[in-house]
Amino acid sequence: MANLLLAIIYLAFISLGLPDGLLGAAWPTMSGELGAPLSWAGGISMVISAGTIVSALLSDRLTLRFGTGRVTAVSVGLTALALFGFAYAPNYWMLIVMAVPYGLGAGGVDAALNNYVAVHYASRHMSWLHCMWGLGALFGPYMMGFALAHQYGWQWGYRSVGALQIVLAAILVLSLPLWRRRTDTTRNASQAFGEADDPAQTLAAAGEQQRKPLGLAGVLRLRGAAQILIMFFCYCSIEQTAILWASSYMAGVDHVDLEAAANYASLVFIGITVGRFVSGFMTMKLNDAQMIRLGTVLAVAGVVLMLLPVPVVWNSVAGLVVIGLGCAPIYPCVIHSTPAYFGVDRSQAIVGVQMACAYIGTMLMPPLFGMIAQHTSLALLPWYLLVFTLGLGAMHEWLRALRRGSMHAVG
Repeated sequence: MANLLLAIIYLAFISLGLPDGLLGAAWPTMSGELGAPLSWAGGISMVISAGTIVSALLSDRLTLRFGTGRVTAVSVGLTALALFGFAYAPNYWMLIVMAVPYGLGAGGVDAALNNYVAVHYASRHMSWLHCMWGLGALFGPYMMGFALAHQYGWQWGYRSVGALQIVLAAILVLSLPLWRRRTDTTRNASQAFGEADDPAQTLAAAGEQQRKPLGLAGVLRLRGAAQILIMFFCYCSIEQTAILWASSYMAGVDHVDLEAAANYASLVFIGITVGRFVSGFMTMKLNDAQMIRLGTVLAVAGVVLMLLPVPVVWNSVAGLVVIGLGCAPIYPCVIHSTPAYFGVDRSQAIVGVQMACAYIGTMLMPPLFGMIAQHTSLALLPWYLLVFTLGLGAMHEWLRALRRGSMHAVG
C-alpha cells in the first residue's frame, strides 16, 4: 500500500506541473486575440501567485485539520475548475478572475505535498517527484503548441489540461484511505520498504498529529529563516521569469515564428526534468548543499550561453536548457534540507512559508521584467536572470555559514 500511495503522489506531482507552462506558451497568441498588451501576462501571473501565497501560508493549519490527502485532492479540483475557466474566458478580465482559484489550488498542492515527501520519503524521491512535476510542466506547453500548430486554438490547450486534472483529482479522492493508513504506519512502512533514510524523519512522521501550528511570526524568528526564504524568492524569480518569457524572448529577440516559440517555452522545463531525474541518483553521492552549489553554477553558465554574441538561435536554446538543468536540484534539495536546518517538528510550517516566499518571487519578478522589457528590450532577460542567480548563491553560502557557527557554538 505504501508503494501504491507513492505512485499516486507521483501522479499528483505531474498534475502540479501540467498547468505551469501554459500561459507562457500561449500568451503571444492569446494577447493578440484578447487585445491585451504583451506585458499584461504579468497581471495574470501576479494574481495566480497571490492565491498560492495565501494557500501556502494556510497549509500548516489546513493540513493539520484535514490531512494532506484531502488538501491535495481539493486543490487539484480547484485548479481544474480554473483551467476550464481560462478556456472559456471571453476577455482578459475573466482570466484575472479565474486566476484566483488557479493560484489557491496550486499553492495548496505544493506546500502540502512537499512537506509530506520530505518527512515520509528519502531524498531521491524528492528529486524524482519534482522530475514528475517537470514532465507535467513539459507536457503542458507541448499540448498548447500542438493546439496552436493545428489551428485548434489556445482554448483547446486549456480544456485538455483541465480534463486531465479532473481525472487526477478523482484518483486522489479514491486514494484518501491510503493517506491516513500511511500516516498511522510510517515507522513500519519505512523499515519494510527502506523509504526513510533519516531516522529523524520517521520520528517526525510518527508524531505528526501532535504538531501545533508555528505561525508566520514563529518561522521568521528562527535563525537562518531570512536566508532560506530569500533563496526561495530568488529561485522562483529565476525559474518563473525564464518560463513565462522564454517564448516572447525567442520570438522578439531571435525572431522565431509564434508556433515554434510556443514550443521553445518548454526548453527550461526540459532542462529541469532531465536534471531532476539525474539528481535523484546524484543525491546518493552528494549532499543537499553540494547539489545546490552545482545547480547555481550551471544556472550561471546557462545565462552566459544566452549572452554569447552568436548570430543564431542555438545559443539561446542551449542557454535556456542549461538554466533548467541548474534549476533542477535547487528546489527539491532546499526543501529536503529544511528539517536538518530547522528541526523536523517545524517542517510543515517552514515549508509553507518557503512556498509563500517563492510565490512572492513568482508574483512580482516576472511581471516586473515584463514592464522593463516593454520600456527597454526583451534582450535584457539573461541579465535579469543573472542577478537573482547570484543572489541565491550568496544566500545559500550565508545560510551554511550560520549553520557552521551554530554547530561551533554548541560544540
